[in-house]
Amino acid sequence: MSKSYDVAVIGGGAIGTAVAFHLTRLGAGRVALFERQQIAGGTTAQSSGLLRAHYSVPANMALAKASLEMFEGFGEMIGDEEASAGFIRCGYMIVAPEGDSSQAVRGAIAHQAGIGIEARLIDKAEALELHPWLNLDDIDAIGYEPGAGFADPYLTASWFARAARRAGADIRQGVSVEGLLMDGNRVTGLKTSEGDVRAGAVVSAMNVWSHDLARWSGVELPMSITRHDVLAFEVDEPYTPRFPILKDLASPSLLYTRSTSGSQILVGTGDEGVETDSPETVDADIPLDWIVEQGAALAHRMPKFEEARFVTSWSGLYDTTPDWNPVLGPLPGIEGLTVAFGLSGHGFKLSPMIGRLLAQAALGLPTDQPLEPYRFTRFAEGQPLRGTYGAGAVS
Repeated sequence: MSKSYDVAVIGGGAIGTAVAFHLTRLGAGRVALFERQQIAGGTTAQSSGLLRAHYSVPANMALAKASLEMFEGFGEMIGDEEASAGFIRCGYMIVAPEGDSSQAVRGAIAHQAGIGIEARLIDKAEALELHPWLNLDDIDAIGYEPGAGFADPYLTASWFARAARRAGADIRQGVSVEGLLMDGNRVTGLKTSEGDVRAGAVVSAMNVWSHDLARWSGVELPMSITRHDVLAFEVDEPYTPRFPILKDLASPSLLYTRSTSGSQILVGTGDEGVETDSPETVDADIPLDWIVEQGAALAHRMPKFEEARFVTSWSGLYDTTPDWNPVLGPLPGIEGLTVAFGLSGHGFKLSPMIGRLLAQAALGLPTDQPLEPYRFTRFAEGQPLRGTYGAGAVS
């Protein structure tokens, strides 16, 4: 006899675990989460953990604002004073050269301030007080969001899962979902490596494995998989969280940096990455010339890194849509299924609020924020969700 749940969640990353957590808080009844590996073992583990509310897409900004508030009050939200997302508030600084990107920064900062996010334009003198290592000779506009920072993706997903389990959710690690059970055009459950599971509703948060969902449902997903690399450098002087996260729109790869818990600097990019066919066949070797290029861009912005030592690197995968913004909500022609895919590098920072919205949608409840901007059909309608920053993970 197959097991039966009110809601089944596919995927144990930051978003899937957030969905399971919020389902239990919303009184969903019997909830199960299925993760093919272990909690936070997929793309969540590869995230650099940045948290910011700076976007040029208003819908993203609203999601990020709500999510950042949840990260700030994480223990209270979880209902356990020991719960922690490892949030470190260090601020977020975005710098842009003269031209379109400068105007985009100015517009985004104005919109942030307009919806109650503490953010402002600052001059070079204040920027250098906040981050004295910077070279700002080629910079025209500087935006600053003091409440931003970074958190620990593994801790975050683990606490979501733990809280969901304490509330009665069945957290099934090491169980693969192999297909959907269908009755006509309605999803009625899942085919898993442990047998069939019945469910009144299903939420898919499969990230780069969402192409499996296309095969199971027969609905082609507007999504590609792109690889993005993160590098770590160090110099003799420690690079610490007293320095804000930096986003450099003047660099060719839209470089970003943040401190680590030690003394190193992490360097990633906000460009379009390298497209790959499958999450199972990613080449983990990072070309040496690319490392040299990013090191040079870092040294230009922070001359103290001219003699930097390269320490380590890793690669992360994005599930990317044509407009670099997620699809959230139903799939056309399929009932009983709520999806999140195409997070395009935004997943972790938006996970607390996306989890709540998807849980509400799966239960047929009004959502705290509209999912309409993230509808699947926007691409066929010729209405992509584009901000003034264009393609890439800045949005």
